[in-house]
Amino acid sequence: MSIFHAINTSASSLTAQRLRMDVVSSNIANAQTTRAVMNEDGEYEPYRRKMVTLEPSGNNFQSFLDRAVGSSSDNSGSGVKVSQITEDETPFEMVYNPDHPDANDAGYVEMPNVDPLKEMVDLMSATRSYEANITSVNASKNMLLKALEIGK
Repeated sequence: MSIFHAINTSASSLTAQRLRMDVVSSNIANAQTTRAVMNEDGEYEPYRRKMVTLEPSGNNFQSFLDRAVGSSSDNSGSGVKVSQITEDETPFEMVYNPDHPDANDAGYVEMPNVDPLKEMVDLMSATRSYEANITSVNASKNMLLKALEIGK
C-alpha cells in the first residue's frame, strides 16, 4: 500500500462528486426546457432528468480472491468511479398552459421530469460528500507532514 493511498481514494471521490454536482446543476438549469431533444417522430421532447451512478473501483471478485490467496497487494478501498449517467424514465408532468408554444390541442404542455427539491437534496448530499473528502485529504496531508518531522 502506498503512503498516498488515502489521498488517492479521496481524490477519486472528489472527482465523482464534482461530476455529480455538475449533473445536478444541469438538471436544475433545464427544469423548464420543453424542447431538449427531437424524437424519432420529428417532435421535440422535454429535458429528461439525468442521474449519476457510482460504484467502487477495483473491488471486483478477482481482487478479493487474489487478496485472500495472498497473491496480490491490498487494493481494497481504492476509491469510487462513475459507472454511468442515466436518464430518469419517469413520465413528464402535464401542465395546463394554452398560451405556451408547445401546448397540445387540449392546452397541456409536457414539462421536464425535474423536481427542484429533489435536485437540491442531491446537490447538498454531493456537496457534503465533497467537503468530507476534502477534510480527509487534509488529514492525510497533515499526517504525512508530521511523519516527515519525525526525522528532525
